[in-house]
Amino acid sequence: MTTNPSAQAATAARGGLHGDGAPSARQLRSVLIAVCVALMAVIASVSGLNVAQADLAVAFDASQSTVLWIINIYTLTLAALLLPLGSLGDRLGRKPMLIAGLTVFGLASVVGGLAPSAEVMVAARLLSGVGAAMIMPITLAVITSTFPAEERGRAIGVWTGVAGGGGILGMFLSAALVDVASWRWLFVLPVVLIVVALVMALRSVPNSRETSGHSFDTVGALTSVVAVVGLIFALQAGPERGWSAPATVTGLVVGLLAAVCFVVRELRRRDASLLDVRLFRERGLAGGSITLLAVFGVQAGIFVVLFPFLQAVLGWSALLSTLALMPMAVLMMAASGLAPKLAERAGPRTAMATGILLAGAGLALMAAVVSVDGGYLSVLPGMLAMGAGMGLSMTPSTEAITMSLPRDRQGVASALNDVTREFGTALGVALLGALLSAGYRDAIDDRLDGLPQGSADTARDGVANAMQAAQSEGPQARQLVHAAQQSFVEGWQHAMWAGVAVMGALFLYVLSRGPRRNAQAPGKHTEAVDTVAV
Repeated sequence: MTTNPSAQAATAARGGLHGDGAPSARQLRSVLIAVCVALMAVIASVSGLNVAQADLAVAFDASQSTVLWIINIYTLTLAALLLPLGSLGDRLGRKPMLIAGLTVFGLASVVGGLAPSAEVMVAARLLSGVGAAMIMPITLAVITSTFPAEERGRAIGVWTGVAGGGGILGMFLSAALVDVASWRWLFVLPVVLIVVALVMALRSVPNSRETSGHSFDTVGALTSVVAVVGLIFALQAGPERGWSAPATVTGLVVGLLAAVCFVVRELRRRDASLLDVRLFRERGLAGGSITLLAVFGVQAGIFVVLFPFLQAVLGWSALLSTLALMPMAVLMMAASGLAPKLAERAGPRTAMATGILLAGAGLALMAAVVSVDGGYLSVLPGMLAMGAGMGLSMTPSTEAITMSLPRDRQGVASALNDVTREFGTALGVALLGALLSAGYRDAIDDRLDGLPQGSADTARDGVANAMQAAQSEGPQARQLVHAAQQSFVEGWQHAMWAGVAVMGALFLYVLSRGPRRNAQAPGKHTEAVDTVAV
């Protein structure tokens, strides 16, 4: 059978391809925009409902526990299914998995926006988490399997910028929608983003898939789900229910046992494993994973500290408080785009170490100069340094992880990158939040002398509680407000210095064990690229 070369060239031109079948610059831009818009929908939905907790409680006559389930079930489902669905995307085709995920996510968002009860809302959020777990690892896998090596770093930089700063941008847009409309409009944003991403993905995203003769690791997938659910549930439940509560302890024990079973299973299964855990001996995978875990943990912990400072201490609205975080997000996204150039010139280890050092300096600056009188301007320089440092360290870390696995396992590599982020976020919220609370309680105990017992007990629960109690204290209100504000600053400093210690240890680790320049992924690097949509 013969083919017409001119017809082939015409078809390639319509599909945005060069004559040799490689994607053109125009198609690569379209692919990058499509996956980043899809990623933005997923990331924005992680934090969007946080600004509407009170509205959800009123709309559904729901308890705080139910509201937290509505918020947390999404991230719990997302994190639990990332590895299995990322692996399935490698096998079944990344484009079909992306299209299916966008469809599921869009439909679930529509149901959530129209939900008549808390039960329907929880189900919609769970289904959204399933769709998000189908989307998120595929977006990065499409980049790593489509972009040529010389352009891949810059594309990953854009992806990490959206992944890092998208949550803050989504929270700001969500707060604006709640202020000018209602909480139900929060679901309009992801639906719009999903429709745009779906149209662009159908037109421009190529399909690629793994050609493996091994069966899917069902047991490994199930044990990974149980491990992630147990551990993240424990991290989420600990601050709310207490670390010795039966539910928290049960989640932790089940998660740890399942994690051990997963590691043992994967070590025995070798080439047919869901994730070859032996690869963590490599500098790239270990260094990139540990860096992302720590950096995202510190970032999440920063938000736990910043929001009560801006809202309870400074008295700002949710919208204004979220807007105050935008300079940090913008600088983070800009630095993510610059990181590949630094990594190319100085090496990934130097880029990661520079970012970590800058982030640690930002934390130290926030700890040293924060004050009630100084307000927002006392923490802004540290926030900017932290944002720039995170941007510089995230991109080479992500690239180190994806380069450590063969190109036909990029769905798994991307899922591992995403799971690491989710674990880091949950860990940072739990640990830095606990340090802030402990520091606050220790500091305020010595400042409550002379206050009524009821108000003093309320003030010990947190700075927001103290501000509320002060409204009914009359002449002693000023004393209570001052005590709560100063105590919060001391608790803030405890949390920040702990973050500095984490960044210092991470800096030394990366200098000694960070990824080398031009490290290559083990195993085969070939994949089957089926079609490019015309």
